[in-house]
Amino acid sequence: MDKYEVVKDLGAGNFGVARLLRHKETKDLVAMKYIERGQKIDENVAREIINHRSLRHPNIIRFKEVVLTPTHLAIVMEYAAGGELFDRICTAGRFSEDEARYFFQQLISGVSFCHSMQICHRDLKLENTLLDGSRAPRLKICDFGYSKSSLLHSRPKSTVGTPAYIAPEVLSRREYDGKLADVWSCGVTLYVMLVGAYPFEDPADPKNFRKTISRIMGIQYKIPDYVHISQECKQLLSRIFVANPSRRITIKEIKNHPWFLKNLPRELMESAQTNYYQRDNPSFSLQSVEEIMKIVEEARNPVPSSKSVGYFGWGAEEDDEKEEEFDEEEVEEEDEYEKRNQVEHLEEHEAPGFVTRVVTEHLEVEWSIRDQHGKLGVGVEHQEGEWSINDAPCIMMLHIEDDVPPFAQGTPSMHKVRHL
Repeated sequence: MDKYEVVKDLGAGNFGVARLLRHKETKDLVAMKYIERGQKIDENVAREIINHRSLRHPNIIRFKEVVLTPTHLAIVMEYAAGGELFDRICTAGRFSEDEARYFFQQLISGVSFCHSMQICHRDLKLENTLLDGSRAPRLKICDFGYSKSSLLHSRPKSTVGTPAYIAPEVLSRREYDGKLADVWSCGVTLYVMLVGAYPFEDPADPKNFRKTISRIMGIQYKIPDYVHISQECKQLLSRIFVANPSRRITIKEIKNHPWFLKNLPRELMESAQTNYYQRDNPSFSLQSVEEIMKIVEEARNPVPSSKSVGYFGWGAEEDDEKEEEFDEEEVEEEDEYEKRNQVEHLEEHEAPGFVTRVVTEHLEVEWSIRDQHGKLGVGVEHQEGEWSINDAPCIMMLHIEDDVPPFAQGTPSMHKVRHL
């Protein structure tokens, strides 16, 4: 880690925190995603890294390497200076049809390559599409935390992703085709670019998660009257938003659709893309899979709780004595990421489990529960106020006043659960 220096924080999420760093010799900027060592380093983290490493395409964020600090596993990636596509839409309100097509063409190009490598993303959304900062921005897909490889992993059946982007079949808790679910999410992304709103949210009640799920299952969406788009575009959306995945348009068919082909940049044409598909296309990373897995395995070892290490385990100019000091002033200077971890660890001793994500089967809300030992269960609300976890009765205590869980609104949260 001595070869990098911290520039600034980029953001935080369920995974941990992301920071911008500079290589001391080359001066290249990189993004680092930090995941706390210990129980958070599970098979999903390993899957994310190995899948991402195998993808070399201009519309996918480059994976570079993994490094280990005393406190965290850090995933080093290409830095996209243009930020999230989501922020660009928030600024613009919505895009013109031509601008939406420009980004959609790049999104489909990147997703098509993922699928050619037998990897489905399973969490495609505006927040996971970055821009490189150039005048004609290049879109880059990121965050392969939910990805699955059909060559290495079982067929998807778990309900993962972001509620507004989830395909109907993903809600069924049965096996599904992750590639066709990705197509649905691409359609939601296109709709949001064109309209500036999510297709299946009720405009009058956007925070009602159950209503959103009902509208997804019923394919209830429309293009507002104030949004003027071509019939070809509307027809493409209608072929994406199909409940039966076997009847849904495929990536290959999208790439041959007249609306998609209009003003297609030369570098996205099949003749130019062939180079990425047919040639020996090595990873950007110099680390072998074996080297990466060895580092990941070492990261499973938790950090001794008695030792306090600043700056995510590296980069501090403090001597050993200062690192071991622990006083009130030091606690106040900790960043928000460390504070959240302390709260999480405190609550872990107070309750047998935590809600980590929302899953649903039709209109019945379910919750994926992880206890202190890392074991997963499923909590189901049979009717208002009556819950069970793995068929055992329980009471769920939500630390919120609103009826809609913060996770369903896109906000990470922890909810305490206790058994009867």
